[in-house]
Amino acid sequence: MADKFMKKVVITSIVKEGSDIYSMWAKDKEIVEQAKPGQFISLYCKEGSRLLPRPISICEIDKENDLFRLVYRVIGKGTEEFSQMQEGDLIDVMGPLGNGFTLKGKKAILIGGGIGIPPMLQLGKELNCEKQFVLGYRDELFLNKEFEAYGKVYL
Repeated sequence: MADKFMKKVVITSIVKEGSDIYSMWAKDKEIVEQAKPGQFISLYCKEGSRLLPRPISICEIDKENDLFRLVYRVIGKGTEEFSQMQEGDLIDVMGPLGNGFTLKGKKAILIGGGIGIPPMLQLGKELNCEKQFVLGYRDELFLNKEFEAYGKVYL
């Protein structure tokens, strides 16, 4: 297993999904090879006063193109910094971290709310069974249309 020390990855795209929701794709072969649904990446700010990393769940894994997707809500100065980044920027990361989800069963009901919704997308792609998604939102919807390709969606 490759080590999980901090490394730089390149951002390939960043899109505003909602008023404070952003989707970031980044490229790294090692991370993508090791990543499993339910794991997360720690992102480090460039601004020196913010020492602690921001843990963000992996939303999607594109093994064919060595890409991984993070979807996050801007709630502080760290995530605000990430939202200002652009395609081609480098960002310090560590990961993938965590154990991930169990990928077995005959039927699955996946329930998530708010920023807990993104890690269920890759899980929905990889589970080989009947799936239903229950997605809860406080205000605006995001990602809900992307889940429809993998099972029945309830909002």
